[in-house]
Amino acid sequence: MTDPAAVTAVRRLIREARFGALATLEAEGGPYASLVAIGTDPEGRPTLLISRLARHTRNIAGDARVSLLVSAAGAADPLDAPRASLVGRIAPADEAQVRTRYLARHAAAAGYVDFKDFSFFRVEIESAHLVEGFGRIVDVPGAELVTAWDDAAELASGQDGVIAHMNADHSDAVALYATVLLGAPEGAWRMVSVDPEGCEISCGDLIRRLDFSQRNTSLSAVRKELVALVHAAREQKTG
Repeated sequence: MTDPAAVTAVRRLIREARFGALATLEAEGGPYASLVAIGTDPEGRPTLLISRLARHTRNIAGDARVSLLVSAAGAADPLDAPRASLVGRIAPADEAQVRTRYLARHAAAAGYVDFKDFSFFRVEIESAHLVEGFGRIVDVPGAELVTAWDDAAELASGQDGVIAHMNADHSDAVALYATVLLGAPEGAWRMVSVDPEGCEISCGDLIRRLDFSQRNTSLSAVRKELVALVHAAREQKTG
């Protein structure tokens, strides 16, 4: 059985990543690496918005095998920061599922998302190789990194409303999640996604993952969780 802490660490790296290094295979079999902007789909798989004119897009048209390196942001020494090499295959993504989520992370992409040569893709992760410093190296099966929605139809249909409500009426709570519970710097924090296991909040170039205390599949359960989290943050701040 995979160490649950390793699974959580890789999930967090993927959910908090804005950029990563994508490795594809050239027609003659050689490797090619490029910098790409990253989003996630509702299940937590990495998504990319790439042009068919790009070299990496031409490569994946011939061979869908890829590796994507994601790393914790902001470390003074990047080689001492947690990182994960994701190995799998890349395939077209359902734009309706990933577009809003992607643009919430990369607002500048709104300027070219509708260009005819750009399309969304997602990485189906087969395995992840986690490095968290000296002596802490773990392989994680890709299946353990996916967030299931099978029992969360109500949340799936209402997630946009949850996000809009939190940002419009409870921005103070979102800020407390970031600064108190996650130790992030102060700023204009906004919720950008929510799922049965947690949510992502962003401020400028930063994205942070806030895990729930338990899996929540209904809107009422998510509301109770968010209320409990803000109470915990206020108690921690004053106590």
